[in-house]
Amino acid sequence: MRARHAGAIIALLAAAAGCGPKAPAQPTARAEAPRPTAPAAAAPQADALGPRPELPKPKPFAPPAPVVIDGPNGTKVWLLERHTLPIVSVSITVASGSADDPKGAAGLAHITASMLDEGAGQRSAVELSSAINDLGATLSVGARADGSVASLAVLKKNFAKAFSILADVVARPRFEAKEWQRVSALWQNDLRKRGDDPTRVSSLVSTAALFGPGTPYGHPVEGLLADAKTIGLPAVKAFYKAAWRPDRAVIAVVGDITRDEVMQAISRDLGAWSAKGAPAAPALSTKGAAAGAAPAAKGASPGAQPGKGATDGAPAAAPSWKPPRLVLVDRPGAPQSVISVVREGVAAGDPRRPLLQLVNTALGGSFTSRLNQNLREDHGWSYGAASAFTEARQQGAFVARASVVAEATGPALKEMLGELAKMADSGLTRDELAKVQAQDRADLVSAYETVNRTALRYATLARLGLPETFDAAASQSRQQATLAGLAELARAVDPKSATIVVVGPQQEILPQLKAIGLGEPEAWDVEGQPIQAKKAP
Repeated sequence: MRARHAGAIIALLAAAAGCGPKAPAQPTARAEAPRPTAPAAAAPQADALGPRPELPKPKPFAPPAPVVIDGPNGTKVWLLERHTLPIVSVSITVASGSADDPKGAAGLAHITASMLDEGAGQRSAVELSSAINDLGATLSVGARADGSVASLAVLKKNFAKAFSILADVVARPRFEAKEWQRVSALWQNDLRKRGDDPTRVSSLVSTAALFGPGTPYGHPVEGLLADAKTIGLPAVKAFYKAAWRPDRAVIAVVGDITRDEVMQAISRDLGAWSAKGAPAAPALSTKGAAAGAAPAAKGASPGAQPGKGATDGAPAAAPSWKPPRLVLVDRPGAPQSVISVVREGVAAGDPRRPLLQLVNTALGGSFTSRLNQNLREDHGWSYGAASAFTEARQQGAFVARASVVAEATGPALKEMLGELAKMADSGLTRDELAKVQAQDRADLVSAYETVNRTALRYATLARLGLPETFDAAASQSRQQATLAGLAELARAVDPKSATIVVVGPQQEILPQLKAIGLGEPEAWDVEGQPIQAKKAP
């Protein structure tokens, strides 16, 4: 009964809307209606209503630049006041990272940073953690290839107390032996587990194959297991003394705070932070990057070769190292393979890099990019495919990567290489250029949207040796990019001279690699070492 009533109601509603059964038409009326001999051309609606209005070009977004202040003992302070919310974020960056790890001590910068908040000043590790939690703050310390960063986010009312704790972490770490034993054991366990994560293995092996194992950029930031077993607390203390110095530090402060409040806190809590002795000579020269030359509005010489940009230090790769063409890391029985295509990139301060970001966004830097649409949407081989130009003081890398089902490893790699070659040959389309420029504006707004993100972005600029105004000039360069200029720069993703790294089940995927003409691969292990070299006498 209910169904019938519901059906009747639906029929009535449909009839009332003009989409249900209709009453019989009047045949006389239809017969009398004259039929035109030829259909009249319908005038476009735009003509009837007048010309359609054109949307104005989006306004360019200029990221806020901080005020730069000389702090005590050689520090630099970057301050941006934002008084809309009662939040303050601080990042302290020093220009020493994993690229400065001594030979045979890969991961030393990483583990040194990890030890800083394991007890500092008058607080033990537990007391320090509890104090930060009681203040409702967040504190983190970590290392990257080109620098190390300690970050703090806290409510304005708790800033003074929280900053004192951050200052203890940076300037007065305790380096207690009992904490070292625990942290070192956890570190080594993580490195052992890394071999079970194919994506981490792919990243490690890709950089080692490109730059050479053991080189400043050729080893992972978190280190190698063999080296971790030999690193002791004295080495950590020595690295800290050479790297974590005020004369190599940039303190970025963003939020609801004034210049006087910031400088009072720095003088009170970091006034005694002194640099003793000469700093360790960096493994990579940063003279060119530190100069921070703003990108030219229309990019650098379009036909320049990637890697020969703003920096003038030693190359990140070993001088005699020749990257292999194909590397395979065997994971027997794995249901998926991680495929990577890696080649030399450019330095962060290179004038071409902002424009190469546009090329990459269209290629693999967004969900609607060519790589993701091909491997995920069109073929269903992957949950996602992406690419990027890494940010580095010296010549970085270009990497395209995807996890794909093992049975489609060969076809997926062929498609990836094809997309790279197509981009290198033809560049972007006009529609792609408009899309990536719009996304660039949105990404830049997002990077400076909150006080935390702004402080972290300043930390990144400082870590890379770039000036505080870099993003504004880079954005202007991208917004003025032309199709012709980007087509020239797109050759930086040409896969012909790239290294291909595959992490997957060798027995299943080796025939697939041969079928697409890649030949015999070199076998490497999960620690980024050629297996043949290990067996050699």
